[in-house]
Amino acid sequence: MSIEEEIKKRRTFGIISHPDAGKTTLTEKLLLFGGAINEAGAVKSNKIKKTAASDFMEIERQRGISVSTSVLAFNFKDKKINILDTPGHKDFAEDTYRTLTAVDSVIVVIDVAKGVEEQTEKLVEVCRMRQIPIIVFINKLDREGKDAFDLLDEVEKKLGLTITPLSFPIGMGLNFKGIYNIWKKNIKIYQNDQKQIIGNKVTFNSLNDPELESIIGKKDIQNLKEELELIEGVYSSFDKNLYLDGDLHPIFFGSALNNYGVEDLLECFIEIAPCPLPKQSEKRIVEPKEEKFTGFIFKIHANMDPNHRNRLAFVKIVSGKFKRNTSYFHVRNNKNLKFSAPNTFFAEKKEIIEVSYPGDIVGLHDSGNFKIGDTLTSGENLNFTGIPSFSPEHFRYINNTNPMKAKQLEKGINQLMDEGIAQLFILNLNGRKIIGTVGALQFDVIQYRLLHEYGAQCEYESINIYKACWIDGDKESSSYDDFKRKKQKFLASDKKGNLVYLSDSEFTLKMAQQNYSDLRFYFTSEF
Repeated sequence: MSIEEEIKKRRTFGIISHPDAGKTTLTEKLLLFGGAINEAGAVKSNKIKKTAASDFMEIERQRGISVSTSVLAFNFKDKKINILDTPGHKDFAEDTYRTLTAVDSVIVVIDVAKGVEEQTEKLVEVCRMRQIPIIVFINKLDREGKDAFDLLDEVEKKLGLTITPLSFPIGMGLNFKGIYNIWKKNIKIYQNDQKQIIGNKVTFNSLNDPELESIIGKKDIQNLKEELELIEGVYSSFDKNLYLDGDLHPIFFGSALNNYGVEDLLECFIEIAPCPLPKQSEKRIVEPKEEKFTGFIFKIHANMDPNHRNRLAFVKIVSGKFKRNTSYFHVRNNKNLKFSAPNTFFAEKKEIIEVSYPGDIVGLHDSGNFKIGDTLTSGENLNFTGIPSFSPEHFRYINNTNPMKAKQLEKGINQLMDEGIAQLFILNLNGRKIIGTVGALQFDVIQYRLLHEYGAQCEYESINIYKACWIDGDKESSSYDDFKRKKQKFLASDKKGNLVYLSDSEFTLKMAQQNYSDLRFYFTSEF
């Protein structure tokens, strides 16, 4: 099969939402309907012992939230599907933003009762800025919630999307009967109370079918006909080109937990969603069908298999073929690397793969060579752009509570910082270590993972820091020396050895910028 045909088969997308909108449950049901699993797991349940496939970390299983992006690949109807299930919680937004650089489209999940929430707005804004094609899935129709048309208005106004409904609910909440598929013009009724497997389904291709009326009721069918007429009169019909350009956004309704609407979403998605797209580098736009390989690291994860203490770098393939046991050029380190065991993913489950194509996500065993944002090529010296870096907002001292495990703690901190979940600063004055994070919940995750993955115990201590600023300027100048002398109490080094000013207030930061105007103050480490 040619590389063009392989590219056409691939669909790489992310699932994003505010926490608890049902994102991971939807991921499970996409896997179920796609035939990748036989039984769906649960994010939170006392009765169901099987957990979600995408929540593979122990802390995710305990808390019932996703704290790290997981990658799941499977085949469905001759298409290769790559799902990136992202964290919804704002404290892990940095991981989600980076993941959005590796997807070609997204599905946004919205809770029928809560509507459009804050984190959803932020994530969709990023997608719109990058013109990523968006499909919206309004979830939990089996619960009491907002009116369907009110939700459509909310999506238009709050998210600024131009929408076109491709499915519509039959009743809501206690009166929820099913979903009408506008895209295929049919209704599927699932006849099974077990939510973790696909039940028998009966498909009706006409709203005038007498058997359908006996199941749903004459009144609900009449209401649905009137609502469909209203949709046809108010909303634009679907145009695939407008969707691919990011100018039109299909809406699907459903109940992922109860299996309604998920198959409709999946079947439409594989037809309309984009194949792997070109990506901008510093020098030029890289096209997927180019013969030479290019790819970039968007995520690093330590200890995916705790028994082997391995560290994996996730590579999104942008162009060409990635082949096992072939040398590729690591642009930042200016050296060639060969990979004997590249992995394809199903959450924490991996298998070695011989060849991968544009759109695929490949896991490379990493002994410390990679950092997030690194580029691999067949030899060309180029770097991909647009991988975000965030300045920390929360800071704490990290203290070792078990001196016998000092080496384990140091190794754990270094590896977790390389994942990009936080940043490490070492005070120049006394060598104390400070962790800086975007969200406060990340401190709990770091502490948990240090204990359970490295056997290292730590505790935190409060510190008053307003902002971390990276300092650059003429190191031979008297101004640079004066700054280092007067601010020595607030100076630290990051993992790369760069000078960082840990300002204790907005006022002192502004004064420092005024008094040392010849120095440059950066609020990101990528300068």
